[in-house]
Amino acid sequence: MKGLFPIDKFKKIQTPFYYYDTDLLHRTLHAITTEANKHEGFIVHYAIKANANPKILNVICQTGFGVDCVSGGEITRACSVGFPTNKIVFAGVGKSDWEINLALDKDIFCFNVESVPELEVINELASVKGKIARVAFRINPNIGVHTHANITTGLAENKFGIAMRDMIPVIEKAQKMTNVKFIGLHFHIGSQILDMGDFETLCNRINELQDSLEQHHIKVEHINVGGGLGIDYKHPNRVPIPDFKEYFDTYAQHLKLRLGQKLHFELGRAVVGQMGSLITRTLYIKQGTAKQFVIVDAGMTDLIRPALYQAYHKIENISSDEAKETYDVVGPICESSDVFAKAIDINKSHRGDLIALRSAGAYGEIMASQYNCRKLPIGYITEDL
Repeated sequence: MKGLFPIDKFKKIQTPFYYYDTDLLHRTLHAITTEANKHEGFIVHYAIKANANPKILNVICQTGFGVDCVSGGEITRACSVGFPTNKIVFAGVGKSDWEINLALDKDIFCFNVESVPELEVINELASVKGKIARVAFRINPNIGVHTHANITTGLAENKFGIAMRDMIPVIEKAQKMTNVKFIGLHFHIGSQILDMGDFETLCNRINELQDSLEQHHIKVEHINVGGGLGIDYKHPNRVPIPDFKEYFDTYAQHLKLRLGQKLHFELGRAVVGQMGSLITRTLYIKQGTAKQFVIVDAGMTDLIRPALYQAYHKIENISSDEAKETYDVVGPICESSDVFAKAIDINKSHRGDLIALRSAGAYGEIMASQYNCRKLPIGYITEDL
């Protein structure tokens, strides 16, 4: 694994920190662009919640992608690095007034609306400004997907979206309002989805909903299917780039777009997940009664996914070529859940060894906290070193 990382440069940097391989990011973006451009009307937005590091955003912005935001802060960050405001979509179940006003002032492309009260507030605030807000309704398609329960978003009991039975009444309500314009439907069924059958199911549900809308003479200009495409956490070296061809082809083959309709995607994890690694340093090797621990200087404050989701990240000792031994890899935080992995085999570890937690480019640095008054980790790109 040493060949993947500039180890000598890493030794001079205070750990923990994030390292982003921009060569892999460029190759991933090229794969997305190549496959999406094969299909007329496919539009890609980057889901900024996955990673909002300004250096990463600058690279993504240069591809011409739009951006999917879920807060006023994300809108501000997107604008600061140059994403065109007419390519910003704004989602989120709890948009506050200041965030809606910010989006109106920026003349963003579209609000992805998740409730009738939200629609009414957007109409009211737009009226004050003398503006017309473009809105798409996030419809809850009640689809279960093959992923972790904490990151499913399309079931009936989830907090997200508008129930299918309410779709037509809500659209008709919007059409009577003076300061909103209904332009589309939005869907997002979950994250870290690797089974294309889940996306086929979504396509079939959208086809049914479109048929129903046409019976009521309702035209939809834009269909937004969210994101959700996963990455291979177990094999980041073997599968560094997701199969975007299969992903986009699934929608091209199964979704019955109407003439002139645009299809929007909101990819996040699939764009940045594999290019990032959390680099940490071994503090101690602790011998327990029946096991041994690698205690590192990174913790759940730096990468919360294992504690929050029991998420798997491949862990490698990038300083050692010695024979593998079995360890629990744990952090320094005063919480029992501050564990990155249990009973894993990595090269024999010593104090000072550099450890890489792979596939951490998405939902790593952006979710870091200062619990225990710890410093936030710094993110470095290849060009920084």
